[in-house]
Amino acid sequence: PIVVTSLVLCLVSGSQREVKASGCKAAGEHPDKNKSPGAEDMFIKITKSYEILSNEERRANYDRFGQMDENQNFARAPQGFRHYQDSFYFDESFFHFPRTSRDFTDSKHHLHYNQYISEVLPDSFKRPYLIKITSEWCFTCVHIEPVWKDTVLELEPLGVGIGVVDIGYERQLANHLGAHRTPSILGLINGKVTFFHYAVVREHLRQFVESLLPQKLVEKVTDNSYLGFLNSWHEENKPRVLMFDVASNIPFLYKLTAFAYKDYVQFGYVDMGLTETSKVVQRFSINTYAPTMLLFKESTDKPADVMQARGMKKQIIDEFVSNNRFLLVPRLVNQKLFDELCPVKQFHRRRKYCVLLVTGEGEQFVSVNEAFFDFASSNTKEVLRFAYVYQRQQQPLCDTLLKKEDTTPPQVILLERRSATGRVLYRTVTGGWNGSDDDKHRLHEQLEILQRDPSHLTHDAMLPELNNEFASMFLIHWINTAYDYLAQFYFDLLYSNWREMMPVLSLIFSALFILFGTVIIQAFSDAGEDKPAKQKATDPPKTAESSPGQESTSSRPPKKNFVEVTELTDITYMSNLVRLKPGHINVVLILTDASKQVLLRKFAKEVYSFSGSQTLHYSFLNVDKHSQWMDSLMESAPDARPSDCLDEEEDFTSNKSDYTGHVLALNGHKKYFCIFRPVFTGEEAECSRWSDEDAATAGPSKATRSRSSSRQKATTLEIHHKLDRLSLWMERLMEGTLPRHYVPAWPGLDTITPQK
Repeated sequence: PIVVTSLVLCLVSGSQREVKASGCKAAGEHPDKNKSPGAEDMFIKITKSYEILSNEERRANYDRFGQMDENQNFARAPQGFRHYQDSFYFDESFFHFPRTSRDFTDSKHHLHYNQYISEVLPDSFKRPYLIKITSEWCFTCVHIEPVWKDTVLELEPLGVGIGVVDIGYERQLANHLGAHRTPSILGLINGKVTFFHYAVVREHLRQFVESLLPQKLVEKVTDNSYLGFLNSWHEENKPRVLMFDVASNIPFLYKLTAFAYKDYVQFGYVDMGLTETSKVVQRFSINTYAPTMLLFKESTDKPADVMQARGMKKQIIDEFVSNNRFLLVPRLVNQKLFDELCPVKQFHRRRKYCVLLVTGEGEQFVSVNEAFFDFASSNTKEVLRFAYVYQRQQQPLCDTLLKKEDTTPPQVILLERRSATGRVLYRTVTGGWNGSDDDKHRLHEQLEILQRDPSHLTHDAMLPELNNEFASMFLIHWINTAYDYLAQFYFDLLYSNWREMMPVLSLIFSALFILFGTVIIQAFSDAGEDKPAKQKATDPPKTAESSPGQESTSSRPPKKNFVEVTELTDITYMSNLVRLKPGHINVVLILTDASKQVLLRKFAKEVYSFSGSQTLHYSFLNVDKHSQWMDSLMESAPDARPSDCLDEEEDFTSNKSDYTGHVLALNGHKKYFCIFRPVFTGEEAECSRWSDEDAATAGPSKATRSRSSSRQKATTLEIHHKLDRLSLWMERLMEGTLPRHYVPAWPGLDTITPQK
């Protein structure tokens, strides 16, 4: 005890040389030599003291801060603020703030944006990733740190990718992932990001990662289904792996392996604890005390490879599956398989020759294919790769390889790929392939010559890209993917926070609102059209007096069962004519007090089929109130007067013109109008309508006679016959074939004295 005490005093108060000398003496106080009670504890204290005091920097920190903890790191400069020659010092350890230096585990998994895009995102199609979003000043992140470390230590050896994103340094990556707060934990698989919303417990994190994997990665196999599982290698062109273990749930490690090799191998799981699997366990003589993996290729009676171990590690399983990911003689079903099975030549020592059998699918080719498989099974040279294609499935490839030989299947072709663009050197084995002993002997000789002399391949060709024979299964894969997305959406809808789901829900409900709103509006619109028309003054009459061609004159059906006709007054004149929108036309009926009711009924019936147009408006002008407006309009456009008006100018000066029954189509924006003059039918059938189109075609003499006859018989005709042919005029108005009469300005109603 006296010796030990002196050593401690020397360590505490001595110089560096004395401390080192005391350290050497302390070695003599090892518990193996000193059997006194408490010697082991004292030796530990002396050792720690020596580690601290033998380093001048640690010794200075000890003198300044006192007792040293194992996890304290004073070798680096203290964190905080130093101003005015260290007159003020802020140390975060006083407030027990988290250290700003990243933990070693986090720094090893720290992700950058470019690294995520180029490495992590493509790798997520082979394994899931668990990513933590954190920041240096996140106090909640400190609380979940122990759970996170335990989860990483458990999942990373299984093959789960781990990532840490510091939102303070990688804001771009955090925004790309959709993480806007810390701490956040998310999963990444197949390029899709899913957020974790449960309590941060190691078991919950494990279940979360397991839920990211697609459904039906591993098929559960029993005595009734194992033969069908093994015999389906031919359809899917993949080896089969049967995993035997005593567990009701498929182990997570097996699921991760199945996801990593889903494009190459089909996995099945046998629960040896069930009575339904006793036959298959006995069939392959499985040791029930250790997990076992059997890999089957073309033969379903005997496994091609076996692995059995009590504690299976990921590296061992990956090596086992990777070395057997191809069948002995696989069928070339797509370009990806062709590229991996027969890679492009890079170096002389890495040459890979592909022995390709061009065959068919019929029964007559079964024996030929089996003979080729037997020959390939006896091959032990790594430089040779055997494969076959169906001519009907890969017609462009077969036509390119067989066109120079002018042969038909089955044929054996030796080829070597020279470039990724499709250039190959090849040679067709003479004599074809019937599977006889002579054919096998001839093929063996050709392969021996090829390995000694690569120039044996005499033909050169550019191969087209192989057809994807599994493209027809795209719909099935799409349905499975859609199911996974819907299941994930249901999960997010129930358990996620509403802040993250609000954009998606807003988009969905907006689309539904627009869809159902459109349907409801259309339904009410159709129902309104089916209702019987009410008998009003402006309603279209339901009589047989409709003009011919009325049903086909409008391209748009009427939206209402009546026509809105407004009167042109001092108040409505500006909005209905002068300030009319460009492209809009106001159809104005000229009438008197006596003819108002009759002409309005006839006018509504004639223009009803055109009321569905959005650019046509309907009005009427009472000449008893505004007698001079029509005269002013006709004076502004002399070309609108009929020819008889020019010959008999004195009649117009002595007698007032009768404009009752005239219809004007007024374009207020472009300042032009088209005119319809009344027509007389019935007894005066010989008197045809007189409007703009007749003025353009008829001669002056005919116009004069027609106008004079109209004046003589006007008193004997019914007023409503004046608009009999208005619908035809409206049709020409819609077509744009009526003459247009331009005016410098529209006459105003406010300057005209109403007629008393």
